[in-house]
Amino acid sequence: MEDTGEEPLLGQQQGQRAIGLLRAWRTLTAYKRAISIALGPLAALLILFCVKIHGDRGGPASRMLAILAWICIWWVSEAIPIAITSLAPLCLLPAMELASADDVAMSYMNDTITIFIGSFVLALAVERYQVHRRLALRMLLFFGGSKMDPRLVLLGFCAGPAFVSMWISNTAAAIMMVPMSIGVLHKLESGHISYIQSHSLCPTCGAEDVQRLESVPSIPSGNLPPLSPAGGAEDDDRKNNHSSRLSKQNSFFSRDFNIHLLMNKEEVAAEVAHIANFGRAVVMAIMFSVTIGGLATLTGSSTNMILSGMWSREFPSAAPVTYLQWFLFGFPLALCLLIFCWGMLCLRYCRAAAVPAISHSLNRASIEEEYTSLGPTSFAEASVLSLFVILAALWLTRSLGTVGGWGQLFDGYVGDGSVSILVATLLFVIPNKLAPGEMLMDWSSCKKLPWDIVLLLGGGFALAEGIETSGLSAWMTQNMGFLNSAPYLLVAPAAGLLVSITTEFTSNNATATIFLPLLADIALSIGIHPLYMMLTGTITASFAFMLPIATPPNAIAFSTGYLRIVDTLTMGLVLKLFGLVAISILMPTLGALVFGLNQPLSK
Repeated sequence: MEDTGEEPLLGQQQGQRAIGLLRAWRTLTAYKRAISIALGPLAALLILFCVKIHGDRGGPASRMLAILAWICIWWVSEAIPIAITSLAPLCLLPAMELASADDVAMSYMNDTITIFIGSFVLALAVERYQVHRRLALRMLLFFGGSKMDPRLVLLGFCAGPAFVSMWISNTAAAIMMVPMSIGVLHKLESGHISYIQSHSLCPTCGAEDVQRLESVPSIPSGNLPPLSPAGGAEDDDRKNNHSSRLSKQNSFFSRDFNIHLLMNKEEVAAEVAHIANFGRAVVMAIMFSVTIGGLATLTGSSTNMILSGMWSREFPSAAPVTYLQWFLFGFPLALCLLIFCWGMLCLRYCRAAAVPAISHSLNRASIEEEYTSLGPTSFAEASVLSLFVILAALWLTRSLGTVGGWGQLFDGYVGDGSVSILVATLLFVIPNKLAPGEMLMDWSSCKKLPWDIVLLLGGGFALAEGIETSGLSAWMTQNMGFLNSAPYLLVAPAAGLLVSITTEFTSNNATATIFLPLLADIALSIGIHPLYMMLTGTITASFAFMLPIATPPNAIAFSTGYLRIVDTLTMGLVLKLFGLVAISILMPTLGALVFGLNQPLSK
C-alpha cells in the first residue's frame, strides 16, 4: 500500500489550526481589559436601540436595563477598579434622566454604610493592639489541651478565625490569622525534625536529610553498619562534612556517616506526609472558617449588609432585618458549617493513623511562649475589647421583637449605625496610656479602611433604587410568572446554586448586588416572602470556597504554598454542596421562625 502523504499533511494542517487558535487566544488575553471596557457601553447601546420594555424602545426601564448591563459587565470583568465602577450610577442615572444627582448621592451614605464604617474602625483598633492574636492563641491553647491533640488543634484553627471573622471583615481576619498559623506550622515542622534527630544517633541530621528519605531504599536493621566505637577526630570530620557528602551519595545510609536510624524509611516518609497534610488542613481551616464566621453576624460580611440596606430600601414599610434576627439564624447555620468543615478536614487530612505522628511534633510550650511574648493585657487592649463587647451587646439588644429593646427609648430614631459610629468615636477620645496625649486610634491608622467596599455598597443601593423607580423591577416580575408552577422548596436552592457558582468568578459583593434585586422580584412573582429568596442569595454569595481567585481570603491562603489547586477544588466543592443542603433545610424551618417568612409580602 502506497504512502500518499495525506496523513502527515492533515497533521500539519491541524497543527497550524491549533497554533492559529493559540495566537488568537493570546491576542484576546492581551487586549482583555480593552475589550471589557468597550463591551460595557456597547451592550448598553444595543439594549437601548434593540430592546422593548412595556412596548417602548428607549423608555425608562430600557435605559435602566442598559445601565445595569454596563455596570455589571465592568463589575464582573473588573475592567476598571470596582470602586470606580461603583461610582458610575452618580453620572449615568442623572444622564439617563432616571434620578436626580442629589437623590443618587444619598444612596452612598445610609445606616447600613455607617454600620460598616464604624465596625471596621473598631476592627482596625483590634488589629493595631493585636487583640485578635491574643484571643486566637488563647483559643488554640484551650482546644489543644495539655496533650495538643492535632484534631482538637485543628478545631481551634477553625473556631478561632471564625470567631474573629464574626466581628471584622473576612479579608482582615485572614490577613491576621494566616501568618500566625504559618508560625505554628513552622514550629511543628521543626519539632518533627527534632523528633527524627532524637530517634537517630546522628545529631547533625537536618530537614534536608529527612526529606532525602523519600528516595532511599529500606535497609533491614540487621544490616545497618555499627557505630564507630572509637569516635574521635575522624568521626568529627565526618560530621563536619555531612552536608557536602550527602550531595555526592545516593544512599542516606552511608558507612562514612555511621548513622544508625532507629526508624525505617517508610515510617519517616509516612510521618512527613502526615505533617504536610496537617499543614494543608490548617491553612484550609482558616480559609474556610473566616468565610463561615462572616455568616454568623450582620456585620461579619459586607454581603450581609448589602442585604440589610437593600431590604430597607426595597421594602421601607416592612420591619428591618435586625442584628439579633440575623444572629439567631446566622449563628446556627455557621456552627453547622464549621463543624462539618472540621470533620471533613479531619477525615481527609488528619485521620487516626496520623495523630501520633503529628502529636509528638506539636509543642504546646512554643505556643505558650508566643502567647507569653504578648505580655500582660495593656489598658489599650482591655479598652478596645470592652468597646467591642459593648458594641455587640448594643447591636443585639436594640430590638428584641415583642419584648422591646433599648431602641424604643429613642422612638426608633437610633439605628445600629448610630451606635457603631458612637463606639468608633470613643476610640478617638479614650487615651491608650502608651504615650502621652495618644488616643486608642488616630486618623492615620484609619487609612486602611476599605473605601472600595463603601463605594460598592453605595453603588448597589443606587442601582436598586433605579431598578425600582424606572419600572424595570415590575417588568421583571411580570415575566417571571412561569415560576409559579415551580415547587416551593426547590426555587430557593436552585437560585442558591446559581449564585454560589457565579460567586466563584466574581466578587461576593458584586454577586450579591447584582442578584438580590432580581431575587426579590422572583419571590414577589411566585407569591413567597422576598426575604426567603434574598437571604438565600446573600448567604450563598459567600460560598466562594473552591477557587483561589474567588475571594481575598482564598488568595491569601493559597499564597502560603501549603495548598494545591486540587485541595481547594475538592474540599471547597464538598463544603459548598453541604452549605446548599443546610440552607435548603434551615430557610423554611428556622428562617421562617426567626424572620416570619410564612406570609407573602408585597412592596
